[in-house]
Amino acid sequence: MTTAPKKVVLAYSGGLDTSIILKWLQTEYGCEVVTFTADLGQGEELEPARRKAELLGIKPENIYIEDLREEFTRDFVFPMMRANALYEGLYLLGTSIARPLISKRLVEIAAETGADAVSHGATGKGNDQVRFELSAYALNPDIKVIAPWRLWDLTSRTKLLAFAEENQIPIAKDKRGEAPFSVDANLLHTSSEGKVLENPGQEAPDYVYQRTVHPEDAPDTPEMVEITFEKGDAVAIDGVAMSPATILTKLNELGGKHGVGRLDLVENRFVGMKSRGIYETPGGTILLEAHRGIEQITLDSGAGHLKDSVMPRYAELIYNGFWFSPEREMLQALIDKSQEHVTGTVRVKLYKGSARTVARWSDHSLYSEAHVTFEEDAGAYDQKDAQGFIQLNALRLKLLAARKRRLG
Repeated sequence: MTTAPKKVVLAYSGGLDTSIILKWLQTEYGCEVVTFTADLGQGEELEPARRKAELLGIKPENIYIEDLREEFTRDFVFPMMRANALYEGLYLLGTSIARPLISKRLVEIAAETGADAVSHGATGKGNDQVRFELSAYALNPDIKVIAPWRLWDLTSRTKLLAFAEENQIPIAKDKRGEAPFSVDANLLHTSSEGKVLENPGQEAPDYVYQRTVHPEDAPDTPEMVEITFEKGDAVAIDGVAMSPATILTKLNELGGKHGVGRLDLVENRFVGMKSRGIYETPGGTILLEAHRGIEQITLDSGAGHLKDSVMPRYAELIYNGFWFSPEREMLQALIDKSQEHVTGTVRVKLYKGSARTVARWSDHSLYSEAHVTFEEDAGAYDQKDAQGFIQLNALRLKLLAARKRRLG
């Protein structure tokens, strides 16, 4: 930065790294710091973050702790689920989809408090720095973004701990050694990376998994869950209407119990390297299966195939940090248009790591038993029509075959 910021809004977890960043901002720039801690359903008590910020000299009016679980699920997770979005065919984008919301609030709080900069704790090797900053600039092109990991000389755990001790920053005892792995969690998923997971040729230890039981240890009896959708969004479980965040919480509980939603993935980061991560997305995995189940009977084939064809591009945009881009919004409009009749109920069977659709029904169904039956169809479908259909579709293939035979 060419000029030192006067006030910075920091995405603050209360952990060691962001506490060091808080103190570093104060000492490096002599600036006022506002902390923002988001409850996205990570399952941690957030009041310690308030106490930690106060201990580091942050005024009470400059400490923002907000419950964003409903907004996160309703405005970010659910629109993504309408697309059946999977990055590289497997990853349900749990970390990726949380970053735009955090950035949105950072920028809004900066405007509310008169801050001229925002800051985050993402490293210079990962995707999150890109996601935070692209989102921030999309919402305020004049905002300054401070990324300490790209600026400071605290390049090792030893230096970080020394800085913490020099500045009276409390250090949890288990932080004095190398952490076994890095964890990011929210209502949609838990992500674990680094250290014991860095060798993709070694199976992840069982203790890495925090949200799901081992599928082999899951109940020996299957469990059924019925999910009701309206226009592509889940609105009820087993006939009981619930809010978006409550639905995802309930599905997490069910999926975790049955070992659903585990993924061991070596993915391609936007910054160019490959990275191995362990993801647990129990509720999201059930939701995706159920959503595809209801689309099977309510979505026209042409619309469904077009939607499937744009899904990889949509997922890549989210992964790469372009949630607030015009192209993501354009694709969202297409996806949302496809969901107008995606209404009905799906029954999913949960059993030892799997979530499988076993039944689905809807007043908006396009499924016609009269047309597909192997019994008498009362004239609903004339099988003789298929002959002309096949001949017309075969015409170009016949011409190609004839040319090939003619030219040898």
